[in-house]
Amino acid sequence: MRRTTNGARAAAAVLLALFLSLGVAACGSSNDESTGEAEGAGAIVANPENGSVSLTIGSKNFPEQEILGEIYAQALKAAGYKVTSALNLGSETVAHQAVKGGQISGYPEYASTALTSFFGVEPEEEPAEAGPAAKKANEEFEKEGLTSFPPTPFASANAVGTLKTTAEERGLKTISDLEGQSEEMTLDGSPECRQRIDCLAGLEKYYGLKFKSFTPVDISLRYTVLEKGQADLSILFTTDPQLAAEKDKFVILEDDKEVFPAGNVIFVSKQSTVEEAGPDYEKTIVLVQKGLTLPVMQELDARVELEKQSPAKAAAAYLKEAGYTG
Repeated sequence: MRRTTNGARAAAAVLLALFLSLGVAACGSSNDESTGEAEGAGAIVANPENGSVSLTIGSKNFPEQEILGEIYAQALKAAGYKVTSALNLGSETVAHQAVKGGQISGYPEYASTALTSFFGVEPEEEPAEAGPAAKKANEEFEKEGLTSFPPTPFASANAVGTLKTTAEERGLKTISDLEGQSEEMTLDGSPECRQRIDCLAGLEKYYGLKFKSFTPVDISLRYTVLEKGQADLSILFTTDPQLAAEKDKFVILEDDKEVFPAGNVIFVSKQSTVEEAGPDYEKTIVLVQKGLTLPVMQELDARVELEKQSPAKAAAAYLKEAGYTG
């Protein structure tokens, strides 16, 4: 559950069209050779040869994952595949086991989650940049007979957020700007934040920050706490819809020391599935990811979480407005 105002909900609906229109322009400049190669703005073209291949696309059990699962499923269907969905599977462990066991053909995972949850990489050893994180995750997946595709432009990761008024008053643009000021400021975050590198532990260890106090808070209350002045700073998610719907109210500080691990999405599939499905499988997924910038993902999340639109409808709107489908 995420809290917003009626004005924010209205803003979310308007902003999605704006950001997706920007995505159309970006996609139209692509020169990639694929089944989904540009006809106009990069429309996916159905390949009859794909009709003999059946795919089941999964996702984990929260809105952003379901949106991504729908985008991939609908795009692959447009490319000519026989596609069924198995969304809302559960945790990353459930989804991981499902793709390994062949119950699903593939699903979207966060590179940072894969490294820590599946492969035992310590948080402080995770790459902060998308490319290296995705490469490291794929190397591990390949040992299991799996593979992962290139990462999305957006990253869904922890971030330090505050009110825009607070940032302006204190001259805050980066986390390093908190030096010399954090001792006077309060921070809230999830209960496990004290131990996490992409939370309080990392802020203390790598940025050398000390706070006036830290208060564990339920994830649904993070924006309420900031609005009511009960905390100066909060650990937010970079794809929170409020950051787009209420961009004049909230702001995130740049992780200028690149402490927080990369949260870009990588599509995970069995290597045998990739071989069976042929080149259009990966090409289609990589193509439709091109428009998934951070603002666009925030707006898609806003459509579902704030506007209560179904993930399927939000995904269809994205694919159409970005020029991938008719």
